[in-house]
Amino acid sequence: MISITRIDKALRLRGKPLIVALAAFSLLALAGCSQKASRPACPAGQICLQAGNGSEPATLDPHKATGTWEDRIISDMTIGLLTSDADGKSIPGMAERWTTSADGKTWTFYLRDAVWSDGVPVTADDFVFSLRRILNPKLASEYASLIYFIKNAQPVNEGKLPDTAIGARAISPKVLEITLEHPAPYITELAKHQTMLPVPRHVVEKWGDAWSQPAHYISNGPYMLKSWALGDHVGVVKNPRFYDAKNVCIDQINYYPTNDAIGAERRVLRGELDMNADIQSNRIAFLRKKMPEYVHTHTYLGVAYLAFNSAVPAFKDKRVRLALDMAIDRDFITGKLLRGGQTPAYTFVPPGVANYVPAAAPIWSTWPLERRQVEARQLLAQAGYGPKNPLKIEIKHRNTPDPMLFMPAIQADWKAIGVDAALVQNETQIAYAAYRSRDFQVADAAWIADFNDAMSFLYLQQSSTGSQNYGDYKNPVFDALLARADNESDVKVRAGYLAQAEHIMLEDAAVAPVFFYVNKNLVSPKITGWKDNLVDQHRSRWLCMR
Repeated sequence: MISITRIDKALRLRGKPLIVALAAFSLLALAGCSQKASRPACPAGQICLQAGNGSEPATLDPHKATGTWEDRIISDMTIGLLTSDADGKSIPGMAERWTTSADGKTWTFYLRDAVWSDGVPVTADDFVFSLRRILNPKLASEYASLIYFIKNAQPVNEGKLPDTAIGARAISPKVLEITLEHPAPYITELAKHQTMLPVPRHVVEKWGDAWSQPAHYISNGPYMLKSWALGDHVGVVKNPRFYDAKNVCIDQINYYPTNDAIGAERRVLRGELDMNADIQSNRIAFLRKKMPEYVHTHTYLGVAYLAFNSAVPAFKDKRVRLALDMAIDRDFITGKLLRGGQTPAYTFVPPGVANYVPAAAPIWSTWPLERRQVEARQLLAQAGYGPKNPLKIEIKHRNTPDPMLFMPAIQADWKAIGVDAALVQNETQIAYAAYRSRDFQVADAAWIADFNDAMSFLYLQQSSTGSQNYGDYKNPVFDALLARADNESDVKVRAGYLAQAEHIMLEDAAVAPVFFYVNKNLVSPKITGWKDNLVDQHRSRWLCMR
């Protein structure tokens, strides 16, 4: 790993020897992986899955969780109004069916007969309680703004109205009505997202925040929480009271934090892990030759980007942000470093998002790197920075595999235009906590769509979004365009408003998109039922083992 993480642009001239050396190192590493696999004992007659899950979860409370690594566990235990099928598409969950009013603002969900893992019925009141809970300003949920489309959600979350004003009511124990501020057809996508997942009212009211500890955790989905050994694993077991338990194959699952992707790769090859939710990008080609039946990649609705903290004096100047944005050599990062199918990003919304044509990329995106560097130096000079007064900044980044590869390249790109950028790596949770508290100058971030719609990306830069608008970008014209899109029923007209908003954000250099993701998984051929998909959701209820 040392030789990889110290890559800089000087290695372009020595690319072939580096690749050969890495390949040789990989062969030696894998050759040393023939030791006997170590797996926890699986009870006789049961099927057990050992899953590499990326990072250690910060919480298993759906209303506090923010990471995909947390969602993988939570959504195996808890079912929302809708849920994901094996292809990642929305299907009925707790709601067997639903209806929508003519104006698209009132949705009525009819719940199935289902119980929590302690046998208590799941009711519409649990959903009303849960929506009020996540919007309670005292909970300080980072994701609360995602459901501001619900009637009065924003003023309730801001403490301006009581929680009873939220547009959600239980018509009966099995009928839930949700009223919206504006039409939001993507509610069927968000109804399976953690922001709208139910929590058991009778348990949360008894235990408070401690309800999500293993001793008290009650779920309504395929699995129940059994154990959580910090830094080691989270363990779940099959929920016999789940409404579709008879069709759930796997009896027990252990989810392991695997920030070291190469280490996880070896554990998969040895059989210690059955899968891992990531692959170091520059190893995909090698692994396709070494263990092709394990490698799974697919188009993904995700973008890696840099956020500029608007509280930093230098970043109040658009010229500085723009100079840094245009100086990044995205082609080198995706084509020479990552090599996993990622594509350079000059817009923020990825291609392939439903009902959307991305905004035109900035004109400079077509320029050669050398021309961009010249322009970037001129912009910095106009802003007062140069050889006698160099811009000195700090980039805070995640210590996961891909950022460890490409952040030194960005550091070198900025050095080429006279910027002194220091790199500070943090564990993923710590990094994002710093971003949310604005403890950064430049933040290395990534965003995976919560629902298949351009708004899932653009709302991040909305002034009302809160902690996840890391740079605190504010532009009233941008906000107004998103509001117009929210109230537009014509799909094409709505897409036009969103594209205009994205164009404004890109011209402001509010963030610097770097590349569009592919999802990458190592999956043992012993696992059946796995289906690669656009949203990279692989709920364990659909999997089995040979």
